[in-house]
Amino acid sequence: MKCEHCHERSATLHFTQYTHGYKHGQHLCHTCASDLGLIEANDHYLIHDLLSDLVKMNSALANNQRRSSAQEIKICPTCHMTYTQFVKHYKFGCKDCYETFTSELEPVLKRVHNGNTAHVGKVPKHRHPHISKQQQIKTYRDQLKSCIESEQFEEAAELRDMIKALEQGESIAEEDE
Repeated sequence: MKCEHCHERSATLHFTQYTHGYKHGQHLCHTCASDLGLIEANDHYLIHDLLSDLVKMNSALANNQRRSSAQEIKICPTCHMTYTQFVKHYKFGCKDCYETFTSELEPVLKRVHNGNTAHVGKVPKHRHPHISKQQQIKTYRDQLKSCIESEQFEEAAELRDMIKALEQGESIAEEDE
C-alpha cells in the first residue's frame, strides 16, 4: 500500500483519528508521518523485537504451566478469559483483563517498551510544554499523596510548593495568549 500523503513510498504506519464521533484512518510512510509531526523522526520500533518478546512470553507461559499445574489459574472475573487464552489469540476479552493479568504483563511490557510500563503517549510539538507541565503536576500530586500518607510532611510541603509554582506559571502562560 502506498503512502496517502506522498504517494511514493510504502505506507508503514496507520493513524486513526476520531473527530466528532467519526473515524478517519490514514496510511503513511515513516518520512511523511515525521514531516507531519505525528511521530518523532528517530522514533523507530522494530517488529522483530515485539515478535521475539511474544515468542519468549509464549515459551515462558508454557514453562510456568508445567511448573504450576497445581496452582490456581487466573481468570478474568468479567469475561472469564484465562491468560492462556490471551497468549493463544494475543487479544484480551475486556478492559478488566489488563487489571487481572497485570503481574504477567508487566515483565513483557518492560521488555517491549524499553523498561517503561506507563503509557505517556505522543503529543503534538506545539502542545508539548503545556501537557508536559500537566503530567509533571500529576506526578507531583501523586508523590504528595504518598508523602502525606507516610507522614513525610517536610517533603510534602516542598512538593506542594513545586505544584503551586507550576500552576502559577501555567496560568501566567495562558494569560499571555
